[in-house]
Amino acid sequence: MNLIFTNLFSGTNELLLFGLFGIVIILFLVVDLGLVHKGPKKISQKDALLQTIFWIFISTVFGAMIYFFGGGTEDALEFFSAYVTEKALSVDNIFVILLILRYFKVKDEYYHDILFWGILGAIVFRAIFIFLGALLIGEFHWILYIFGVFLIYSGIKIFNEDEEMDIEPEKNLVAKWARKFLPISKEEKGGKFFFRENGKFWFTPLFLVIILIETTDLIFAVDSIPAAFAISQNEFIIYTSNIFAVMGLRAMFFLLANVLDKFYLLQKGLSIVLIFIGAKMLLEWDLIQSGFQYIGLGHVHIPVIWSFVVIILALTLSIVLSVIFPQAPEPAEPIETTENKA
Repeated sequence: MNLIFTNLFSGTNELLLFGLFGIVIILFLVVDLGLVHKGPKKISQKDALLQTIFWIFISTVFGAMIYFFGGGTEDALEFFSAYVTEKALSVDNIFVILLILRYFKVKDEYYHDILFWGILGAIVFRAIFIFLGALLIGEFHWILYIFGVFLIYSGIKIFNEDEEMDIEPEKNLVAKWARKFLPISKEEKGGKFFFRENGKFWFTPLFLVIILIETTDLIFAVDSIPAAFAISQNEFIIYTSNIFAVMGLRAMFFLLANVLDKFYLLQKGLSIVLIFIGAKMLLEWDLIQSGFQYIGLGHVHIPVIWSFVVIILALTLSIVLSVIFPQAPEPAEPIETTENKA
């Protein structure tokens, strides 16, 4: 256990930052749910933009504090690299969440509460994933190289995937279990997740939506957590960067929900990032380093600053090129008329 928290509590400054991080997250969760959004409300594009800018600003300030409180340039760059990578990975997550909400025909005014509880669950489950990952790596360092291979595989798979994504919630195993064992009503009851009627406790379809969103986040965490460990092995940096990205996910959802299809090359840029950081992790393998030394290249190491530059360039170029070279619209299907039939 002590091995896991060696980095996390190595100094007073880092402990202070972690305490500040916890206060910020808890404070804004309480304010968000208790004061700002007391009932069902549709989030405007303006509010979504302001919230997105706010969370990017807060995350940037926290990264700067890591630098000034003794973490130095390398730790700060690792934080920003992990943060930006998680942000990019969140785009696919946003798309799937949107498909789930549309599949269940959820009203716009209920989106906020559903995403709030979804993010709260993500905070808890990401902490568990990162803790277990750090525990395993502390005991079996070679797992990092498995992560590297997995990230390269994921990057190649994402690069070759079609932009079209179908979702079939009825085939989700957790959703099947919930429908079978939980009393789920067909009524939404004004945005409630559960209610009591005639002495019987019921869950609403919105509760099922939250379950699907949570399981979706767990699936995406399978990519994002190894990617974070590929960038840094400091649990403090991994968790804080991950959660700051997740906290801004809801605002980014409302901001990008209607324009996601315009950034069609972002998936390609993300695949390049995953392949790059996976390859960077494998470069640290003693076996590969021995091979470099054998052919006279000496120790090959990619500095953190170059990793950050590659991540930013790949994602920025994919967005810019998507705008400069927009995807051709799909041809409309001809409308069948009486004359055509004749």
